[in-house]
Amino acid sequence: MLSRIFGLWVAFIGSAAATELAFDFSTVPARQIPPGFTNLVAGKGKLGEWRVITDEFPSALPALNEKTPAMTQRSVLGQFSLEVTDEHFPILLYDRETFTDFTLTTKFKLVDGVAEQMAGIVFRVQDEKNFYVIRASGFGNNVRFYKMVAGLRSAPIGPELPVPRGVWHELKITCQGNRIQAWLNGQEALPALTDTSFASGKIGYWTKSDAISYFTDTKITYTPRETLAQILVRDTVKENPRLVGLKIYWLDENGEPRVAASKDPNDVGTVGEAAEKQAIVGGKVFYGKGRDTVAVVQPLRDRNGEPIAAVRLTMKSFAGQTEQNALQRALPIVKSMQARVRTLTELKE
Repeated sequence: MLSRIFGLWVAFIGSAAATELAFDFSTVPARQIPPGFTNLVAGKGKLGEWRVITDEFPSALPALNEKTPAMTQRSVLGQFSLEVTDEHFPILLYDRETFTDFTLTTKFKLVDGVAEQMAGIVFRVQDEKNFYVIRASGFGNNVRFYKMVAGLRSAPIGPELPVPRGVWHELKITCQGNRIQAWLNGQEALPALTDTSFASGKIGYWTKSDAISYFTDTKITYTPRETLAQILVRDTVKENPRLVGLKIYWLDENGEPRVAASKDPNDVGTVGEAAEKQAIVGGKVFYGKGRDTVAVVQPLRDRNGEPIAAVRLTMKSFAGQTEQNALQRALPIVKSMQARVRTLTELKE
């Protein structure tokens, strides 16, 4: 099953538990940061300058004749800050998922840099002071792993490997429990090493100092964590099999309501309407009637009675259906869900 979310492609492959998340930047307006990402900086200095541009990439099509182009145009993510501070580490973090075990592959290209020419991936990121990183250096011709704990870097680990500038390379990283490995262009770059500092966290792109680096074709295969919101939807649908639809919304980083969990997984990530926003922001209740169904939007409240999310229930209508009896049908369902929620943080975990 394949669905498009926030300008990214999300593909579910293999078993129901295995998910592949693929970043496709072609739908992102040029010179903008992709949605779902947060700009951070570790160490010193200003935030990096991340944006999507078009660059040449080797064609995936076989050459039919000598006139077949060897390169195609591809939307890629680039970091363009020219800050030469030594301890300057621009990070663009994907903040819509927390990963535990995963396999990541990405293409990267070292484009320029006077102080440094580096590109890498941060993973199991807690914040800008606590994370793992695996990066490749063009000047040093090496691949290194290190961790940042409380803002302090560990000693780097990794081999000498050629990383020429101006060509695309493939970096592969696997993280299983406390076991970490990496490959560069199919060659093992980091034999299995173990570390127990971080069990899970975010994933993002990383560069250093004034390194101008490009990234594309990033794919992450992982087993998604089930949030409390997803558990509530699953259990509620099981207890109320006649529900036509059930969705939980919370506000995204832009203050817009997005589907956090749904009876239909394809709805996750889609933007809600004014009713959902007003339920979260103002605690309001809404009712709507279709041809064969009725919909009720109610706030989902925390243990202090404050609205933290919205629930949209879609139910079959019947002869004599009124707003009042629709609300009466919906209220005990929402209350049952609400009894299991204490905070928004807990709902998201």
